[in-house]
Amino acid sequence: MAFDRSRTLRGALAGSAAAAVWYAQMPLDKRVFRCDFDDSELLGTLAGGGPALGAVLHLQNGALFGALYANVAPSLPGRPGLRGPAVGLVEHLATWPAMALVSPTLVRSGRAFLQAAWRHVLFGFVLGELERRLNGSAELQPVSDEAVASNGHGSSAHLVATR
Repeated sequence: MAFDRSRTLRGALAGSAAAAVWYAQMPLDKRVFRCDFDDSELLGTLAGGGPALGAVLHLQNGALFGALYANVAPSLPGRPGLRGPAVGLVEHLATWPAMALVSPTLVRSGRAFLQAAWRHVLFGFVLGELERRLNGSAELQPVSDEAVASNGHGSSAHLVATR
């Protein structure tokens, strides 16, 4: 698969923005789910630093995921608006078991599981929508001759009349 540099860069931008939304809303979902699980703290601790390093790593991971997603999204099945959340949820389900290696108590928490699922769906939604808007459709839709007049303003047959 050949990577389009511009598409990849715009996907990375969308992924970073989606990760920033995830990060910004974490204090709210901690209250809603009554679970203090914090991704940036976990990443920072694993990397030998603190929450600030974790936040940078989180944004970087979002950019990497977004860059990959931007190149794969056009070939994914389903409606474009659902692809991002679906990919986010699949990533959550695929990686959650690895949490047992990092935090055995956290992996057994239903609240933490649902909180992480929410975060991944939110991330996927923001990523998918931003990527779709930044990169546009993979295929251009042809315009029918009936809808366009020779002057470029459209055909009178497509006007709507109201009373």
